[in-house]
Amino acid sequence: MEEKGKRELIGNEGQVILDMVRRLNRRGANEHLMRLIAKTHPADMAWVFRHLNEEERTKVFEIIAQTDFVGEFLSELDSALVVDLVQELSGQFMADIISAMASDDAVDLLEVLPEEVAEDIREHMGKQDREEVEELLQYHPETAGGLMSPDFMCLDEELSAGEAIASIQKRSEEKEMVFYLYITHGEEKLAGVVSLRELLMHPAHRQLKNIMNTNVISVTTDTDQGEVAHVVSQYNILAVPVVDSSYKLVGIVTVDDIIDVIREEATEDFLQMAGAGKDREILLKSTKDNAMLRAPWLFASWLGGVMAMIIIGAFEHELSKVIALASFIPIVMGMGGNIATQSSTIIVRGIATGRVNINDFVRLVFKEMRVGVILGLVYGVFLGVVAYIGFADPPLLGLVVGISIFFCMVMAATVGTLIPLILKRFDIDAAIATGPFVTTSIDILGVLMYFYVAKLLLNL
Repeated sequence: MEEKGKRELIGNEGQVILDMVRRLNRRGANEHLMRLIAKTHPADMAWVFRHLNEEERTKVFEIIAQTDFVGEFLSELDSALVVDLVQELSGQFMADIISAMASDDAVDLLEVLPEEVAEDIREHMGKQDREEVEELLQYHPETAGGLMSPDFMCLDEELSAGEAIASIQKRSEEKEMVFYLYITHGEEKLAGVVSLRELLMHPAHRQLKNIMNTNVISVTTDTDQGEVAHVVSQYNILAVPVVDSSYKLVGIVTVDDIIDVIREEATEDFLQMAGAGKDREILLKSTKDNAMLRAPWLFASWLGGVMAMIIIGAFEHELSKVIALASFIPIVMGMGGNIATQSSTIIVRGIATGRVNINDFVRLVFKEMRVGVILGLVYGVFLGVVAYIGFADPPLLGLVVGISIFFCMVMAATVGTLIPLILKRFDIDAAIATGPFVTTSIDILGVLMYFYVAKLLLNL
């Protein structure tokens, strides 16, 4: 629950706070800085902290560490910065912070820390807190079990509405998302769900089993986080219950965690599609680390360039006869690469959002092929006319360029659609198909096609 007086920053206020923090820090006005930090929302303080230099971060965190919301601040901060800060703190100090945090946030924090640091913190935690955290740590961090919070409201189906309301009044402060009340039977097996509003509309004597909706949407502990996000967005719910293999209710995943998942997965996809790896915190890496992360992905572009060079070299004889052919190589490669990236990006995002049905494989490929035909005709005619007007000799150069652009764009749209669908069929992340991999293959095939068309039509 948000502390009174602490609000989110709007518009340019973040920059104003950043400037004030820097100014107060330079002056050593720690009391004023403490008051400013206390009035700033932890998420906004994390944004400010991200823009400080190393020396400023050290001094400012010394003050943040004295506040009650240091745990909230750390849970909002980038993993790389958290690791740097926490390694300077004692195990007991961090154990106290983590014990005061929500269990799912505490687990997220422990998972980003080096194993020896996390182990030291757990050893300093109280028995109950440690057991709760270790139970959640057994699940993969990118599954429903890794995302879920064990602090949920569940009630036995035999309770009456009046008894349920009394129980909620006693226990709601320590629970998450009490808008939904999960109803159990037997050994805490999920039986149904009822909203708080629905509960209040029924007479006090009516039992929960006669009120609840038995058609409850749930996920299992090993459900992938992407699928959990899809369930929440598909059914427009604020939380989804998590059950184990015996259908026992073990936790809930709330919409705030789902928003983080959607943002993280979209960021990873965009980075992969741009050929920049998949590390979401790449901006926080050092220059060397940043270069090392991106270098392997750029190898595909380098390889494609070498292959294109070899192909162009192989047609050196033809080029020497018609020098004008060289002028249109960048256009052929560029148009093919662009339409391939468009097609593959549309398919990758469609797969991620559930709008692409992988079983409708043939229809999707032919649809993008038809798009390639239309665009290929338009740009083929346009560039063919430009080539004919610009280069009188040879007379058929315009036809060569037009036909090459047409076939290259049709082929590129088809391949750009086909590769992500094939990867998805084999359960491989489709995002890796775009960027350097698709554009490089299209560059090679496009140049090859261009020269063979020229050789055939110009009798070279």
